[in-house]
Amino acid sequence: MKADVVVIGGGIIGTSIAYHLSKFGVDVALFERSYISSGSTGRCAGGIRQQWSSPMNVRLAMESVRMFEKFKEEVGYDIEYYSGGYLLLAYTDEEVDRFKKQVKMQREQGLDVYLLSPSEVKKQFSSLNIDRLKLSAYCPTDGHANPHLANFAYVEAAKKEGARIYDHTEVTGIVMNGDRITGVITDKMGKVETKIVVNAAGAKSRDIAKMVGKDLPVEPYRHQILVTEWLPHVLDPLIVDFYHNIYFRQTMHGSFIMGQSDPDEKPGVNLNARWQFLHEISHKITFLMPMMENVSVVRQWAGIYVMSPDAQPIIDELEGVSRMICATGYSGHGFMLAPITGKLVAEWVIYGNPRSMDISNLSLKRFEGGKRIEMERNVV
Repeated sequence: MKADVVVIGGGIIGTSIAYHLSKFGVDVALFERSYISSGSTGRCAGGIRQQWSSPMNVRLAMESVRMFEKFKEEVGYDIEYYSGGYLLLAYTDEEVDRFKKQVKMQREQGLDVYLLSPSEVKKQFSSLNIDRLKLSAYCPTDGHANPHLANFAYVEAAKKEGARIYDHTEVTGIVMNGDRITGVITDKMGKVETKIVVNAAGAKSRDIAKMVGKDLPVEPYRHQILVTEWLPHVLDPLIVDFYHNIYFRQTMHGSFIMGQSDPDEKPGVNLNARWQFLHEISHKITFLMPMMENVSVVRQWAGIYVMSPDAQPIIDELEGVSRMICATGYSGHGFMLAPITGKLVAEWVIYGNPRSMDISNLSLKRFEGGKRIEMERNVV
């Protein structure tokens, strides 16, 4: 078997890349070691946000939103995309100052975002408790979608363009001739000849890079999440509260999805759910949304954030290896950046570099030589 390009990883990043490559007429084979949407994509909340502290992330997200808005028309599938906005809450003076600076920067990038006083928040979103709230930042063009539907939409659309998608097929090795890739080894199909590999393997992306003697500075961390029973529709935006360390939104179905990070979490792939998470988040959500006090939890689960040192993506071609392009380290935000990632990586394969946007500051070089790393701060 041969392929022009082998994509490793069947999450939203890998399938977006496969779709965009196949649109160029590239012969693509994608391998997913488990089932499609089994990793971070299938375990995420589906938020689509443009409010970032990094200008690069703002630009990436703005392009992705434009693509999400046209997703049904261009890709051909309804993914329950809804532009309900994002509301970020500030409870300290430090957060107020940071929000003001970030909104200024975001508006300079062309984003429609503005600040709301607590009384304005209460007027627009009456179900929220505004006690101790000092300020909010609101972007009406942020939104959310169904991550499973989006992941499978890219799969089906890629297949229609000629891509070959193999689930439950693990890449166990990469064949090299000197510094050149000549193929990959799979557990089901043996060797697949190719000269180009795209590493979109999420939590396994570091392991894939090691197959060609390279290391990627990414670490997987568990993040927990839950979903409630159905409720009448009361909330349009996805809420992010960095101070209380929680995010939540209401789905199209009516249930609420909510999650938080754990500052004491150790790196590693751990998908076990903890009762402490349920205890902690129930206190937070009933403070922010008092109407949730007697709402039942349907289930809880855990997913993985693949963290980079600065919480920004790594989209780069490995030096000294011809040719492996990596798209990883999205730090919990791969779903919302997947459309533009697919387009940029496809352009990289075809033209030798991305043409739609300059993403040179997402290269691995930013971590070399003791350079100052500017962290993306808007992560929860």
